[in-house]
Amino acid sequence: MSSKGKILVVDDDRLVLATLTYGLAQAGFEVIDADNGDDAILLAREHRPELALLDIRMEGMSGFDVAAYLREYLQIPFMFLSAFADEETVAKVKELGAVAYLVKPLDIHQIVPAVEAAFANRSLQVASAAAGKPLPATAAKPPVLDQVAALAVGILMHRYSLSRQEALQRLQALCQADGRDLDEQALRLVEAVELLALPANQAAKVK
Repeated sequence: MSSKGKILVVDDDRLVLATLTYGLAQAGFEVIDADNGDDAILLAREHRPELALLDIRMEGMSGFDVAAYLREYLQIPFMFLSAFADEETVAKVKELGAVAYLVKPLDIHQIVPAVEAAFANRSLQVASAAAGKPLPATAAKPPVLDQVAALAVGILMHRYSLSRQEALQRLQALCQADGRDLDEQALRLVEAVELLALPANQAAKVK
């Protein structure tokens, strides 16, 4: 069976790493794994994966450090997998330009469609660039969302045990109901979650 593509998976939690590696391999991807940022960069330079799935909070080099290197020196796209959705993390994700942001804990069946979407989008970009044509207007939206929208979808997936497509449909339904565009609605959702995560005395001050 031919591989769907080569992906680098990085997480310092060995159980999470083993689960992701096995699940993505079963889904048809060639997987390279690392449990720290230094090894991740060495492996990326050696194997040149087409996508990296990065945990953010790790000992030593963080997922952000690895992402910055991949973007600057290897031009490898990346997506983040993290249990954190605080304002600083979201801002950094946006700054680095991740193709997706998935909120832990996630089932491998929720991660695989996001990875497949990222590969599909990358293939389309490569093909369009090779043909000297601009990317079709309908091509990059969804499967790969704006970073805040991707975070909002991840939150809905986690909170309501939805698939990625179901979560996106729920977010789109909220847009229609409130008369807002996708990015604005996603930002409101993310900000609401951040507010709920604050201690009660801080939340009262924000209000």
